[in-house]
Amino acid sequence: MVTDKHVSIGLINPKSPTNVGAVMRAAGCYGVNEVYYTGTRFDRARKFHTDTKNITDAIPLVGVEDLKLALTPSCKVVAVELIEGATSLPQFTHPDEAFYIFGPEDGSLSKDVLAWCDDVVYIPTKGCMNLAATVNVLLYDRLAKSDDIVDGDDLIRQSRDANNKIVLSDITKVSK
Repeated sequence: MVTDKHVSIGLINPKSPTNVGAVMRAAGCYGVNEVYYTGTRFDRARKFHTDTKNITDAIPLVGVEDLKLALTPSCKVVAVELIEGATSLPQFTHPDEAFYIFGPEDGSLSKDVLAWCDDVVYIPTKGCMNLAATVNVLLYDRLAKSDDIVDGDDLIRQSRDANNKIVLSDITKVSK
């Protein structure tokens, strides 16, 4: 998990409470500081509680009229979008302080939003992924390229849920 960098996520008019819940879970897993969203569709769907780990108790989920109002001067704004001319995620170097912006599930980021972004990246797939999957892949890429990775058995014990207490050394190998 990245421990000392500031990361924010901005969602443009998300519609699916399931996707927003999954984005919040990813935010908790990867150490995101806050998640912002615009639009009214999610507010209408918010009653369908999908934040199964109650991440919003630890990470703010804030509705704003304009994502630019949530930016800090030191962050780099990175749009994640399948558009020609964007940088492939495997080739991208993540900024220390980042504000990642994702478009709606049923649309794209507008030219107006793209105009104030510092970078635009895309995930090289055959077809487009849904919002939550895209957020997870981007945040994992950030983690995988980071020098601040915390790993090992202590992290595993802290991260797993109550239903998983398996220790690899306790497994008896069976011949095939």
